Amino acid sequence: MSIETSIQRVGSGAAKLAVAPLEDTSTFKNRAYAALKDVIVSLNIYDQPHEVRLDERQLAQSLGVSRTPVREAMAQLEREGFVHSVPRRGIYVVRKTKREVIEMIQVWAALESLAARLITQHASDEEIAMLRAMFATFEDGAPHAKLDEYSEVNIQFHQTIIAMGGNGILVNLAENLFTHMRMIRRKTIAEEDRADRSIQDHLAIIQALEARDTDTAEVLVRNHALGLADHVARYATYLE
Repeated sequence: MSIETSIQRVGSGAAKLAVAPLEDTSTFKNRAYAALKDVIVSLNIYDQPHEVRLDERQLAQSLGVSRTPVREAMAQLEREGFVHSVPRRGIYVVRKTKREVIEMIQVWAALESLAARLITQHASDEEIAMLRAMFATFEDGAPHAKLDEYSEVNIQFHQTIIAMGGNGILVNLAENLFTHMRMIRRKTIAEEDRADRSIQDHLAIIQALEARDTDTAEVLVRNHALGLADHVARYATYLE
């Protein structure tokens, strides 16, 4: 299902999100949840100058369903920390505080470094080669020239590291956490010289994985993630 994301505002009212109607109505709640989560993650919430308020009625109309599955989907999204309900005001997309973002990155650093250790011990050469292939387009040292494309490859790289670790519990622990981090990664990749430093870090990580250098791979992955935490602490004034 293709979803076009945009925000329209009328006065001080709720944001009007452009979402495509659900084509298969057999599982309204699950499909509404998936559609709304995709839209929220695509909002670039940290680029928005104001809070983004959601309108259940408008969303239900856009999806072509009743308000009940939208309300149920919103409840699940609130449990996962993507939206929050304010009595007598409505439902708002969550903007994490700087402290919360840094803590998420610290936990991610621990999970991803463990995945890197597991990759050196269990992944095939062919799987590791896929990581290097991701960056073939950017090895000229100028990822900033194709920043949107590189941002998505950057996100895919970190998701792949977790998946290649081959530990199902680790994957499950990281899934929701990374969805939150995806939004802040998209924002920070264009700041300072992070794109250029990011590809250098990634290529060093891949080299350690190819060499099956477990300790080095684990340290490089952890330090790369903690570098993002340091960047957020120093430069992300929009989170304060």
